[in-house]
Amino acid sequence: MLDILLFAVPAGLVILGALIVIFAKNPVHNSMGLVLTLASLAIIYITLNATFVAMVQMLVYAGAVMTLFLFVIMMIGVDKPDQTREEIKGQTLLVSGTLFILIGIISYVVIKSGFKWDLWFPAVDYSLEGTPDLIAGSLFTEWVLPFEMISILLIVATSAAIALAYDTKPKKKI
Repeated sequence: MLDILLFAVPAGLVILGALIVIFAKNPVHNSMGLVLTLASLAIIYITLNATFVAMVQMLVYAGAVMTLFLFVIMMIGVDKPDQTREEIKGQTLLVSGTLFILIGIISYVVIKSGFKWDLWFPAVDYSLEGTPDLIAGSLFTEWVLPFEMISILLIVATSAAIALAYDTKPKKKI
């Protein structure tokens, strides 16, 4: 039962974050929905004993890439009057409820386990799989082409966002 709960809650948050990315009108809200999706995926990775992938997910994607996205969004300019008011009705209640649920689940797991995580997750022989050496060996030998294609895609997307933000129109004199 607990396995289902540890999967269902983050999976629901992944879906919620994806819906926010799709339907929110403000680009900052879209980015925060993507952060929710990425963080929830990291939680799912932890439940699957893929701690290295979870940490990379949080550090690289939810941390660095989303900071870059938010920086580009702020460069484009979301400070227009129509984008500064709250668009999502009940947004404060939704965020407070989600935070309350997450704190409750974490508190339950910590108290129930007596601060021992090995009671909830089965022991895995990390010398066989999931080590940074094995992941790096596979990534830079078998998967080097897709890895480089993703890096080029991110560079092109960032360059395009900066090009959109750069205003070449002459300013009108008053």
